[in-house]
Amino acid sequence: MEYGTRTLASLTRTSYYLGMTSSDGRHRWQQRYDAARKRDADFTTLSGVEVEPVYGPAESYDGFERIGWPGEFPFTRGLYPTGYRGKTWTIRQFAGFGNAKQTNERYKMILGAGGSGLSVAFDMPTLMGRDSDDPRSLGEVGHCGVAIDSAVDMDVLFGGIPLQDVTTSMTINGPAVPIFCMYLVAAERQGADISKLDGTLQTDIFKEYIAQKEWLFAPEPHLRLIGDLMAYTYAEIPRYKPLSVSGYHIREAGSTAAQELAFTLADGFGYVELGLSRGLDVNRFAPGLSFFFDAHIDFFEEIAKFRAARRIWARWLRDVYGATDERAQWLRFHTQTAGVSLTAQQPDNNIVRTAVEALSAVLGGTNSLHTNALDEVLALPSEKAAEIALRTQQVLMEETGVANVADPLGGSWYVEALTDEMERQAEEIFARIKGMSSDGSMTSGILRGIEDGWFMSEIAEAAFSYQVKLEKGDKRIVGVNVHTSTVEQPLEILRVSHEVEREQKRVLGSRRAERDNDAVQAALARMVDVARTDENIVPAMLDAARVEATLGEICDALRGVWGSYVEPPRF
Repeated sequence: MEYGTRTLASLTRTSYYLGMTSSDGRHRWQQRYDAARKRDADFTTLSGVEVEPVYGPAESYDGFERIGWPGEFPFTRGLYPTGYRGKTWTIRQFAGFGNAKQTNERYKMILGAGGSGLSVAFDMPTLMGRDSDDPRSLGEVGHCGVAIDSAVDMDVLFGGIPLQDVTTSMTINGPAVPIFCMYLVAAERQGADISKLDGTLQTDIFKEYIAQKEWLFAPEPHLRLIGDLMAYTYAEIPRYKPLSVSGYHIREAGSTAAQELAFTLADGFGYVELGLSRGLDVNRFAPGLSFFFDAHIDFFEEIAKFRAARRIWARWLRDVYGATDERAQWLRFHTQTAGVSLTAQQPDNNIVRTAVEALSAVLGGTNSLHTNALDEVLALPSEKAAEIALRTQQVLMEETGVANVADPLGGSWYVEALTDEMERQAEEIFARIKGMSSDGSMTSGILRGIEDGWFMSEIAEAAFSYQVKLEKGDKRIVGVNVHTSTVEQPLEILRVSHEVEREQKRVLGSRRAERDNDAVQAALARMVDVARTDENIVPAMLDAARVEATLGEICDALRGVWGSYVEPPRF
């Protein structure tokens, strides 16, 4: 399937920037800005100086075409003409530990302290589609996120939190569809109008094979599940975003910024091709794709990466995949500060790192943001550390003035040069991926790159190169290989009791004994029958979740149809 081969250079010379003169663009921007809603806020500096909502060059300036105005294709400067004057980014703190009751209490603390969205972290057994009483789950239950075994756990997780009124992001991939079904069951039991739910499911299986290594099946069955999910939400839950394409884990595995950008957008193009192959209208399903990026410590490089991401996505969606609706060309993204940049040595320094990284995300125009806690390098965040992380965002939002002006660094020679360089490197990588394709599609190239271990080797080489520079002292980390003397005291960290695992297993056993097991077996059998056809599997899986089939039972039933996947060894 050939989706287009026009080069960046040819696009730059032709329709990419038509009508983007400075004076015309300013007039169009002004009309959009005047028509948009703005927050009731004081848009002045600390000294009382009035600031404009956006800044640009004099009308005679020649060379503004590749920058443009906020809210206008190619969206380098942001999706909205108002920037954050219209709506600030969503403060979405990632949290999950122990059992559903403990995590529910943390969510209520976050919302009560001013958080505006929830983001669920799941424990390792859940991420791998296993029940808490699976022998392979021993010692892992509740330790890197919340344990979810069935829809009842989802009821408890969101108890007292109306799902129809709160956007919820869930970071899970291999078993994303059954977890989504349990979330829908919890919403049904609350009496929510399912068609009005709004949130994001990560679901991105490509990056699991590329970086994180948490999958259940071979790539093709996973793509079938993702296609079914896209079609189901497209028809039934139009506001819900079934895919958050994640570069975060690619960067945390050791990639460069350009690799994170290119691998992530290539994965996104693959999911666009999947939607098109299902006969879905790109103008309707593309707005349901969102992205998840890492905000690392190189301040200006990260800003450039975010700006380039919007520009590339808009151009490819319009010129390669035929999206004509502006919203289908928008790249909406969530950002999380870099976990891999945090250090166990002098952990208080992590507050500074996180603040700098969060500021880069905001200056890059992120739509939502999670700030890591200072102790996450050692354990799950304590309540105090989680509050500091939340307050970091609130200080940026309320005190610094960064939300007063759209794309305040737009036009900086350094930032614009870095943005162009990020775009250039990404296009080179896209060409390499498509060069591996058997049919001209990005999807085929990605699958071949996974099969050949190409992505893994590229990331490994980048990580090794950085480590060599670190050990030579060419790259410096405060408290690690420079400025290592300290007066810090030992840090008290959150520890999850093993009693959590024992109690979770006990409750799960009681739940199995009390449910209608005949109904469970019938629902699982029906789901297996559907898995052997091309019928959409989501309704059958939803029925299994309603009768309290467990996550492990659902995933094991599908393993019986599709088998498991073992990555080919690489040396």
